[in-house]
Amino acid sequence: MAEAVSYKISTELPASYMEKLFSFIYTQYLLPQKKRFTNFYRETAGGVPFLSYVVLDAQGKQLLKAEVKGTMPIEIKIVPIDWVVSATAMEEAKQDVVIAVQIFEEHARKSTLYFAWREGEDIVPETIKKQEKSFRRLFLETQILFFVVFIAFGMVIFLALTYLYPEAIWIAPIVLIAVQFVFVFYSANFISRTADWHITQANPAIHLLKYNLPIKEHDDLKQALTRDQVLAIKKEVYDEILAKRGEIDCNAAQKIFGKHGIACQPENMSVKKVNVYELVKTVADKFGFSVPKIVVSNTMIPNAAAAGPSPSRGVVLITTGLLVQLEEDEVLSVLGHEFGHLKGRDPLLLYGLTSAEFLFRFYVLFPLFPFIFSSLLFFVYFWAVMVAIFFIAKFFEARADLTSAIKMGKPNVLAGALEKIGFQRLLYERAPSFRIQEWLGLDPHPPIYFRIGRLEKLEAPEKVKHPLIQSIKDVLAGFRDSI
Repeated sequence: MAEAVSYKISTELPASYMEKLFSFIYTQYLLPQKKRFTNFYRETAGGVPFLSYVVLDAQGKQLLKAEVKGTMPIEIKIVPIDWVVSATAMEEAKQDVVIAVQIFEEHARKSTLYFAWREGEDIVPETIKKQEKSFRRLFLETQILFFVVFIAFGMVIFLALTYLYPEAIWIAPIVLIAVQFVFVFYSANFISRTADWHITQANPAIHLLKYNLPIKEHDDLKQALTRDQVLAIKKEVYDEILAKRGEIDCNAAQKIFGKHGIACQPENMSVKKVNVYELVKTVADKFGFSVPKIVVSNTMIPNAAAAGPSPSRGVVLITTGLLVQLEEDEVLSVLGHEFGHLKGRDPLLLYGLTSAEFLFRFYVLFPLFPFIFSSLLFFVYFWAVMVAIFFIAKFFEARADLTSAIKMGKPNVLAGALEKIGFQRLLYERAPSFRIQEWLGLDPHPPIYFRIGRLEKLEAPEKVKHPLIQSIKDVLAGFRDSI
């Protein structure tokens, strides 16, 4: 019989939100899934909420018991009931709690005030919209979107030249590939220009403040405060307090909060100073690299990215949302993933891949089968090429995960960070049909469930000699198992 397993998961919620969180887990996540959960028990002792329940299999048989305690961090204990309980069932039971907590946190963020600033620099309000600046979106992660745009752009240029300058059509691919190389080579400069802050050794830190509206006001304030009012509160805090004093406390904030009927409670306010330069330097030292350019985007969307043709010409982008939602060791592991892209020179590899496809299409496929490009078969071909390129990109993403595990030595920490960042996809991927869609979809990342499971099974990552070859094998095996 499998042994009981205990976990601890961190949360950005204050202790005053715990009772509400446990009520949400019970009423909004567990109860609606009566075919999966039963035998509920709830209590609060010494101000600490407790929840236990039994997890059922597809036939309604009791598999295991889950116990969740609202301490800081949250404690989870998974106790097998059946003699044969798979590791997958144990892992999914833990992930149920992680997913429920993240869903609640996402709701709570709608009525949470966030502030980020740097010493001696102008205040930059956070980006509220999910859409990111165009250049930044082009160069995030392995720059896969840029290469897709290049392929589409190449087709437009090809058609235009065919019509306007038919005599110059055969040199068009060379020109386009040269232009693309310039963009790849200087991609770090492009993304740096779109950032809100440039981190340096002289000014290395980001100050972060988070204020959760009092829980008793939570439901009412969600209805009472409009988005414009929230932005107005934040602007006043920036202009009247942070810009003049460089720090904030409840006494200073109460005057502004009071105008909007909000009581400032010290226990709901948390402040931290993050030395971003030191975090990146720690990872760079592990990889044996010099510290690349470091930029920060002030948005609550948790993300990190690496761009550039090589470590020496690279840039690392971090969002304030990542610094707020993840613990320091989780941020380090995520940065290890991004450094894995720089180490593997993934942008250059993708550049070579898309350039080869473009040259093959132009100089081989088009002369032999011109009818393809004047019929619906062209769209079939284009879709097939996109699926193939994105699938190959999954090899590089899997290698970046493995490289982080090897260099940082904490694959489980990276797995935990992925659970937090990708909880929505993790929930959707419970359905087999969605898993196949994720494997064949236009996303350079392998499915979250695969990445997490792979990292958690790594016992000695330092023994892996060829990360790319191992990652190709793992991705192909993961795809095969999903069919």
